[in-house]
Amino acid sequence: MRELRSSNNIGDVRRFFRAWLSAPLRVAAIMPSGSALAGLITSEISAATGPVIELGAGTGVFTRALIARGVPEDKLVLVEYGADFVQLLEQRFPRARILSADAARLGEVELFDDSDAGAVISGLPLLSMPPRKVMAILDAAFSHLRSDGAFYQFTYGPRCPVPRVLLDRLALKAIRIGGALANVPPAAVYRIRRRPPRSVISMRKTQSRGSTGKRLLDLSEA
Repeated sequence: MRELRSSNNIGDVRRFFRAWLSAPLRVAAIMPSGSALAGLITSEISAATGPVIELGAGTGVFTRALIARGVPEDKLVLVEYGADFVQLLEQRFPRARILSADAARLGEVELFDDSDAGAVISGLPLLSMPPRKVMAILDAAFSHLRSDGAFYQFTYGPRCPVPRVLLDRLALKAIRIGGALANVPPAAVYRIRRRPPRSVISMRKTQSRGSTGKRLLDLSEA
């Protein structure tokens, strides 16, 4: 069994290397992500998350991790642009919905009948894309996410791969959830969510000030 698993890994590395040679800006990695990164980027996912969309599914490293977290295969939508990877995903995950598509145009596709996705897992090389493309991808992804849904993105860079100006324009907030130093190369993962409406923020501040005043009043009466 170990030999078979090792053989599959070698084959996946070769596929990635060939894909990188033919389109280095689109693939942006010479080998698949490792298990440490797959574990980190799926660490907040469970069966309760609901449907999950994976962008740039590649050879299915993150897909396997999602299934191991309890997400049913038939609740996965795998989006992949490379034809060779699409074929491989169809063989490995026959019950998942696999789309051969540009992630930036995902908003034009109906994905779910009964509910929106709870999470998007992205393996796309956002750092190598122009800002307009990144904005289109995020806009399309969030059109399929529930209001409390999250977009998870990894990066090899030192900071969030989505510039602050784009986050502000789309009313999104990014938080670094951890790093995978064992990955080759080392990577970090960010969770991106919608910002709460300003009215909600104002209400929270008012409630916070009110509770502080009440505590002071209670102390003075003691």
